[in-house]
Amino acid sequence: MGKGPSVRPEPVEGPASPDGLRRAQPERVEIIHIHAEAPAKPALGAPCNGCGVCCLAEPCPLGRVISRKRFGACDALRWDGALAVYRCGVLTDTRTVLGPRWRWAAPLVQRLAHRWIAAGVGCDATLQVERGNGGAG
Repeated sequence: MGKGPSVRPEPVEGPASPDGLRRAQPERVEIIHIHAEAPAKPALGAPCNGCGVCCLAEPCPLGRVISRKRFGACDALRWDGALAVYRCGVLTDTRTVLGPRWRWAAPLVQRLAHRWIAAGVGCDATLQVERGNGGAG
């Protein structure tokens, strides 16, 4: 894996200040480690291309349940080296992601996961990506 790109979430208005005005929250910069062969993030609304940026930045609601965390890379995210893309493990490796205790629910979870993660709807990650220099420096 190369040096990760910087990810900048779109500015969000913060809570009202004592004077009643809303001010933009300070810009947050996050470094994610992404496979060097991963495709570039598509434009907002464009079909998902498996870039992995959204899931590496933070888990979706389903990923939060699977990963048991709200921040950082989703534990269900899988790298497919043959296709050079990231894929949701809940869709592609459901039984392993769920583990032995919940393996029996894999067929149902896999069917529902398509809807829960909005598979096929298009990129909804409002992140700005700045690719690093490939680990040099």
